[in-house]
Amino acid sequence: MRPLIDVWRSATSRLILIYGALFVVWSVVLLGAIQWESSRYLTHVLDQIVSQRMQYLVQTDAAHLPQAVDASGTLDPHGIMSAGLFDAQGRPLAGNIASLPQGLVADGQQHLLPKGVLRTDRLRSDVSARAMAQRLPGGKLLVLAKDTSTIDGLGAIIRRTLLWGLSLTVIPGLLGGLLLSRGPARRIRAIQLATEPIQRGDLTRRLPVSRRGDELDVLAGIVNTMLGEIERLMGEVKGVCDNIAHDLRTPLTRLRARLYRVQQQLDGRPEAGLVEACVTDIDAVLTRFRALLRVSELEDQHRSACFSEVDLERVLHQVHDFYAPLAEDRGLGFVLELAPLAPLRGDAHLLFEAFANLVGNAIKFTPAGGRVLLRARMERNGPRVDVLDGGPGIPAGERDAVTRRFYRGDNSRSTPGSGLGLSIVSAIVRLHGYRLEIGDGDGGGACISIHCMTAATVEAA
Repeated sequence: MRPLIDVWRSATSRLILIYGALFVVWSVVLLGAIQWESSRYLTHVLDQIVSQRMQYLVQTDAAHLPQAVDASGTLDPHGIMSAGLFDAQGRPLAGNIASLPQGLVADGQQHLLPKGVLRTDRLRSDVSARAMAQRLPGGKLLVLAKDTSTIDGLGAIIRRTLLWGLSLTVIPGLLGGLLLSRGPARRIRAIQLATEPIQRGDLTRRLPVSRRGDELDVLAGIVNTMLGEIERLMGEVKGVCDNIAHDLRTPLTRLRARLYRVQQQLDGRPEAGLVEACVTDIDAVLTRFRALLRVSELEDQHRSACFSEVDLERVLHQVHDFYAPLAEDRGLGFVLELAPLAPLRGDAHLLFEAFANLVGNAIKFTPAGGRVLLRARMERNGPRVDVLDGGPGIPAGERDAVTRRFYRGDNSRSTPGSGLGLSIVSAIVRLHGYRLEIGDGDGGGACISIHCMTAATVEAA
């Protein structure tokens, strides 16, 4: 059975993840642009305030300038604006700036001071500032600074808004997307499970269609229409083949009986050999017709309703006991290797027929002195039965074709047969839901394997 669809690998989930990623990127870019524009605008406002205050203090009388610088701190109770007056040697004369900031150029332009450079009696050391230094007549230096806590606070607000916005949109969006994707995933699972019996040859099954009428329903309707047409065509072809085989079998049987009576009347005459050859050919044709009807019977899926628990070890012992005398007459070794096997659900008579066909072919194609091995062992999903022969093997390019009706490979054209043995085996395997595998043997020849499923595995599937 194929693995079911993964919700996280569905198209809906991928689209939700892609759109979610695009939304996150776009949100980050948008809020980043808002923060950059806001910071640029507030920086311009701060620079204007500092420049206007600087112009006012520069125009103040030199005798009253220290008092005006000290008053700047009084006029700013929040400690945002800082002012300092220094002599030519950089010693503080007035204001709340403790020392001349290092690296500040007295060019009358605005400069950004990193955190910890500007030291005042009220400014926090972890806050940066916009500062301006102006050289006054007499060598004195006037420094004005305004911290950027407003700009930093705005950036923090925008970042918190981004985190909250993403949390309140992306997380519910992912949860909602998961809930939305579960519905299509359940419908895909239902469609996938509905295709399992169709793949096993039951063309009477149809894909489920809901009342929504969406794309999945349209697709399922198209597939159901195709399945109906395929079922009709296959039924017509099968009916024609079955009718031909059934209708011709009766006249051929009568013809064989008449030829047999003629053969009895010509006993001892030269013409008796010719009639005997005709009887042999008619027997071959009747054998093919019987095999065709047998394949058609096995392809009827309703027969699986009568399945019951089967002891596979007992079936394989019966096959070995049945063919051991024939293998001995042909000078072949016929070995049975069995490990403990779990019970199967199926038809014991059909399984005997399938394994008997495989063993019969192996004995037929193995030359005298060779060896045929019937082997069975347990695997994860159930028993595996191998039939290995010492014949010419089946080329890799013909392994799919040999299960078709009447196909005979180059290695088997010179041996008697109708080309329907593996077709019957394949039909029995499909009816049980097993898997047929054709490969190479351990020391040459062919290895034909049937992978079975235990009763517990079938119920779990």
